[in-house]
Amino acid sequence: MNQCLKVLVLREIEQRMSGHNKWSKIKHKKAATDAAKSKVFGKMARLIAVESKKAGGDVNSSSLRAVIERARAENMPKDNIDRAVAKGASAESAQLETVVYETYGPGGAALVVSAVTDNRNRTAAEIKHLLSKNSMELAAPGSALWAFSKMADGTYEPNTTVALSEIDGERLGIIIDALEEHDDVQDIYTNAI
Repeated sequence: MNQCLKVLVLREIEQRMSGHNKWSKIKHKKAATDAAKSKVFGKMARLIAVESKKAGGDVNSSSLRAVIERARAENMPKDNIDRAVAKGASAESAQLETVVYETYGPGGAALVVSAVTDNRNRTAAEIKHLLSKNSMELAAPGSALWAFSKMADGTYEPNTTVALSEIDGERLGIIIDALEEHDDVQDIYTNAI
């Protein structure tokens, strides 16, 4: 009888532990997805604030509407969008500005990096550092933009494309991942295929 009681207690403990383990896995997965969403929402909020500043808070402006639609496509909550528009229309948004950096990656692929920053010098230094860690450097303004056309929504579409080898494609992927981790970087465009 005593042995049966031990077996029942052990089964009960196993069941509780398996439930705890399952919740633990769910909790960690949710934390990771929430962190990723937070990063995307933060970037979108900064971009909305910059466009709101340019439009004077007018949500009927085509550029601001395009950015808001991009935010909605990322499932950004309406309250967050409204706060970002209000922040852009307020006096404190005077610091945020959009900057574009150009460079050439592995295999001669052109890269255009769009960023929103409150300190142009700091962001430029950090982007230069990220590029130098990957044996790259910033190009002169206009040296890579010739390969792209700017669309009405502010994005860039390549005019010409460059085919990359598998090794160059992997190296370019590493560089793009490093740039995307930077908080100020909004978008990265390349003409590599």
